[in-house]
Amino acid sequence: MRHAIEHIPVDRADTSEVRGTVTLVFSDRHRRRIRLHDDAGDAFLLDLPHAVRLADGDRLRLADGGVIVVRAADEPVLTITAAGPIATAKLAWHIGNRHTPVQVLDDGRLRIIDDHVMRDMILGLGGVVENEIAPFDPLNGAYHGLGGAHGHSHGNDHFDRDDHAHAHAHAAGKPHDH
Repeated sequence: MRHAIEHIPVDRADTSEVRGTVTLVFSDRHRRRIRLHDDAGDAFLLDLPHAVRLADGDRLRLADGGVIVVRAADEPVLTITAAGPIATAKLAWHIGNRHTPVQVLDDGRLRIIDDHVMRDMILGLGGVVENEIAPFDPLNGAYHGLGGAHGHSHGNDHFDRDDHAHAHAHAAGKPHDH
């Protein structure tokens, strides 16, 4: 079986021969070691030294040469429009305050994974929400690439699943909403 042993970010130059693609939804793109099938149905073992969030266009170097290109799969998303840049910034702040991954589209709209609670919050704040089926490729967090120094675990299903410290405080016995 082929072994993918190195993650190559989309923004890093690489001229290796492309030996396939693998298309994954966002929740399946934070991995370290797992058996996967490329888009042609051929199996390979993803075997990285540590968990990595794979972005659309990233490459996975194969032990025997060449790469497999990662593609973001179409999935249910919410595309968010606001009245202007200030309203968009406020919505982005509220989304980020709930530790929800967000993608900023080229036209300035925001995109998140479909979630009825987030949809209701955004509508309540004056945003316009469109349900779509589209690739989701959110921004990396401020600490991405720094060894997983930020993040947390409160028993919630967050997408960055490394072991890491919690960078903000909560009042004793007072959980925050997610």
